[in-house]
Amino acid sequence: MNPDLSMPIYRLVRLPGLLLGLVAISGCAGYQLGLDSLYRPDVKTVHVPIFQSVSYRRGLGEQLTEAVVKQIESRTPYKVVSASDADSRLNGAIVYQRKRVLAENSFDEPRDLETEIVVEVSWIDRQGDALMQRVVDPAAAVLPIRIGQAVNFVPESGQSLATAHQEAIQKLARQIVDQMELRW
Repeated sequence: MNPDLSMPIYRLVRLPGLLLGLVAISGCAGYQLGLDSLYRPDVKTVHVPIFQSVSYRRGLGEQLTEAVVKQIESRTPYKVVSASDADSRLNGAIVYQRKRVLAENSFDEPRDLETEIVVEVSWIDRQGDALMQRVVDPAAAVLPIRIGQAVNFVPESGQSLATAHQEAIQKLARQIVDQMELRW
């Protein structure tokens, strides 16, 4: 009987799999895997003061602050804490909010409307250095980042300005937290 043919097949399959695993591990030695690789390792905590608002709509700043805090807590390794305990601070302000009619029916009643909210955000460390940058230019790093979100709504289908604002706020909060990721 030939000794090569009597060797169980699982031993032949296991050896190449083991070699492939060793090559994969050694090839990825310089990379970080998982959620922590997306975020700054030098920041552990963030303070988020209530977003200021120039809008006459009550509560938008508070709603946006709450949505941003929830996004930070659920999607990042950062912990939201008080100002005295924080490594960094995420400041924000609603600088523009409007509602406009996109289409009317034959009786001049609004049929399709749009609301738009624009915010400026900046994320700084304890020394006042910018942690959030959309541009590579160091001179522009101290400027806040401007993010906008527009949402359409149709009152005839039961949608309201309040539901449109809530949708815009949720999208803005996701975009703001997206900006907290490290640049490639």
